Amino acid sequence: MSVPSIELIASPAATTDADAVVLPVRRTGDGPVPVVDGGFEWVGAALARLGAKGGLDEVTKLTSPDGDGIVVATGVGETTDAASLRHAGGAALRALATASSVSLAGDGLDAALAEAFAEGAALGAYTFTEYREGPTGPGRLTLHTEHDAAAVRLDRVRSVVAAVARTKDLVNTAPNDLPPTALADLASQAAESAGVEVRVYDEAALAEGGFNGILAVGGGSSRPPRLVRLEYAPAGASAHLALVGKGITFDSGGLSLKPGASMVGMKSDMAGAAAVLSAIVALAELEVPVRVTGWLCLAENMPSGTAARPNDVIRMKGGTTVEVLNTDAEGRLVMADALAAASEEQPDAIVDVATLTGAQVVALGNRITGLMGEDELVGDLRAAAEAAGEPMWPMPLPEDLLPLLKSDVADLANTKLGTVVPGMLLAGVFLQQFVGRRDGEDAPRIPWAHLDIAGPSYNTAAPWGFTGAGGTGAAVRTLIALGERAAAK
Repeated sequence: MSVPSIELIASPAATTDADAVVLPVRRTGDGPVPVVDGGFEWVGAALARLGAKGGLDEVTKLTSPDGDGIVVATGVGETTDAASLRHAGGAALRALATASSVSLAGDGLDAALAEAFAEGAALGAYTFTEYREGPTGPGRLTLHTEHDAAAVRLDRVRSVVAAVARTKDLVNTAPNDLPPTALADLASQAAESAGVEVRVYDEAALAEGGFNGILAVGGGSSRPPRLVRLEYAPAGASAHLALVGKGITFDSGGLSLKPGASMVGMKSDMAGAAAVLSAIVALAELEVPVRVTGWLCLAENMPSGTAARPNDVIRMKGGTTVEVLNTDAEGRLVMADALAAASEEQPDAIVDVATLTGAQVVALGNRITGLMGEDELVGDLRAAAEAAGEPMWPMPLPEDLLPLLKSDVADLANTKLGTVVPGMLLAGVFLQQFVGRRDGEDAPRIPWAHLDIAGPSYNTAAPWGFTGAGGTGAAVRTLIALGERAAAK
């Protein structure tokens, strides 16, 4: 992981000896003005001469009047809040990939704003150089602030940034290097190093446990599937949150083969599992007093003589039978098994995260996660997402869609062929059927929410804010914030 060290220093940023100073500037009717105090009075006039406005994603490099330093003015737009400072810090650091050390001008910012500025900058410093040489980004960030480490929650910033970087690394890794077994091993190492208990289900354990959805999806690959169960259970935790992550390490579509162009980027189909892993590791590192169990559903969806076929019927974990009509609707099959298993433990809430449908991209685009589920939990997730700065939008789960999943031979079909339907919502309705109830068939379902991150998990467009090309780490920061909210209730 390319995670810079982050330090605090009380001296003014204008006195730094770093390679560059990152200075947030605000857009006003009179031109851009520095957001912080101390030695940058000249910046506004210099930016005005260059035609800079101070808008988001506007980054301007200036030479200080004495000629000894570089000041990188980064726009926050018209509003100086945590979201804009996080965005601006990231945009600046993406422009400083060749610097070795960078100072962040946080002089005069309150603790929460200074924290957001540092977090965004550290997120923006991420680079992925596993397969080619290139700049590795700054190794050292110094935040100039009068606040101490506890006030700016520096330990939290470090853990959050590391969690996002781990997720990006996994998503960016080539699929030939990340079969299900390798991802299970990496997950085990990261979790165990944070004191998280790990159990890995191999093929025999999957069969014994009735995880036939995962086995069916992974059956076409020479590289076998895995299910990884994580548990962080600190003493004194009163809440239990279950997280389920889709981990299709490559999705060819199976026998319902995708077009060639549609396979490009399918290495990212395990982004949900990577997000769940990284969020749990961060919660453990931060010793958040909440019990969290994680379920990583890992398989490679490939075509072969042993692959699942259209019209196959699978008896899922818990006994529900599903007729496969499209083998490219595979994510919901592996997730259904894990949702049933998570339900057996009767947690207080279940949240699943998946790159599940192209329909999510059609409905909400590449930056907004689709959010479905029980109202109160959806509200908690929206609050956590807002605090983290990750856009999510609530979508319905219409009961009238369930008949579209009717099968002539099984309890359910995994999709509806030949009809234009709201695919994101239909997938959510399918998953909902595998969420367990509190006590008996007539009891309410365990509170559950579904995050469809198909678009937000992987950036193929121009970089923006702290988000570069490739894996984005979508949902990681929201899940961490959700765990903290659960612990605080």
